[in-house]
Amino acid sequence: MEVQNARRWAPRGTRAWLAAAAALAIASGVRLLLHPFIGPFLPGSAFCIAASLVEYFFGLAPALTVMLLGLCIADYLFVPPYADITVFDRADLALVISYPLVTLLVIVLIERLRRSQFRAELIASVAQSRYEMLLRHDNERMLARRAVDETHRLLRHLSHHHKTFIFIQALERNALQPVDDLKPQSALPRLPNEIAPGPRFADADPDDIARLSKALWPGSHRVRMKSGDGAAKLTECVCERFTTHAGDFLVLRIGT
Repeated sequence: MEVQNARRWAPRGTRAWLAAAAALAIASGVRLLLHPFIGPFLPGSAFCIAASLVEYFFGLAPALTVMLLGLCIADYLFVPPYADITVFDRADLALVISYPLVTLLVIVLIERLRRSQFRAELIASVAQSRYEMLLRHDNERMLARRAVDETHRLLRHLSHHHKTFIFIQALERNALQPVDDLKPQSALPRLPNEIAPGPRFADADPDDIARLSKALWPGSHRVRMKSGDGAAKLTECVCERFTTHAGDFLVLRIGT
């Protein structure tokens, strides 16, 4: 995968240049402290380390700046004759050749490693995003399949218990519209709380219908139903819940 932003891994702004200036000042101070003990030995080592650290944390441009300024400071202060720019001898030539060569090699290797690391992080982030999208898609597909299965179960339930069906209540507004298509609109009048009557709705006691329409839950219920002689009789009824793509429904029927 080609990642165009891999080279932009380093932080930008004044913070990087302030860190580069601080690294250059610390390297100069450390080298000054060590100068009485080691003299002109390895005059650019401290600046090479400083440039490498700046490269690792802040990128190529600040590291190259530290390298070039460190070369000037090292040649001026730590290569004899000290604090004299009029003389250019073999010690100066060795510093000018060896110090930039080693420092550039280290900087380039660190830059390549940091770009590879940043590229891997970007690819991992994209892969994580795609994985989450796939998970969401799978979850939505499973929910849709479950809703379709529940819809089919509801239709089979209504057809199987058609003669014992009292009413169906929708838990979401306008969710009864798909159920209305099962019968002519005049056969299913709208009632409070989104209730659609069934074949045995007229036999149920109106007070029980009003009570259940406000507090219906899945389980067993006792409803007063008209018998053959017209007298009301307590009848065991069953309420079941169905979750479909159109919403949740509660179906009340006479228990069999």
